[in-house]
Amino acid sequence: MRWPVELPEVAKGQSLETIDRRGKYLIFKFQSGSVIVHLGMSGNLRVVSHRTKLRPHDHIDLVFDHQHIVRLNDPRRFGCVLWQPDDPLTHPLLASLGPEPLTEEFDDEYLYRKTRERGRPIKPFLMDSRNVVGVGNIYANEALFRARIRPQTPACRISKRRLSNLVSAVKGTLNDAIDAGGTTLRDYVGSNGEPGYFELQLDVYNRAGEPCNACGRLLKGLVFAQRQTVYCTACQR
Repeated sequence: MRWPVELPEVAKGQSLETIDRRGKYLIFKFQSGSVIVHLGMSGNLRVVSHRTKLRPHDHIDLVFDHQHIVRLNDPRRFGCVLWQPDDPLTHPLLASLGPEPLTEEFDDEYLYRKTRERGRPIKPFLMDSRNVVGVGNIYANEALFRARIRPQTPACRISKRRLSNLVSAVKGTLNDAIDAGGTTLRDYVGSNGEPGYFELQLDVYNRAGEPCNACGRLLKGLVFAQRQTVYCTACQR
């Protein structure tokens, strides 16, 4: 795993009270603290019985009564399992996170105020979890296309009106992806074992050299801020 896993003896025998989420971190709340889990790039959690044989890359078992197990599988080992005895939101990895994109806190006023501080391009700005959580590379590409904003545009130069469009585009893109069960490009599956179908609705991501769905011009692809970026030179300004 990314860091050594050290669950204290005090967690033994305790009941799981709630399961919550902050950004990409899952929070399993027990009486004396919380287990914080990040799935990394390719991790997944499964509820299995004690008879279920281990597979390659099974790393952590949380064993509950009646021998039900929450098992973490992570081929790339980018995930983590951490113990936090205090309020989990005060953990250094969570304390600096920006607002959730589907909450009222993420609005045009917030985004305008936040972007005035930064001259960095809008795409890496959106993907920075200190500004807003949960907008990964795929959804940043798609939201910027919907808002008609080029990924390279300095964040501080975008007007409040266009940022308002971007807020709506981010929320709309994420809601559409949730409705479609997420985006499966390789091995992602939802809790029901089914792949996500939002890939079928992608306007720009992974479509470099193909016609724009809006204007027909060929989409341009480049590596920008170390991530694949695709946009329309006609529709996005």
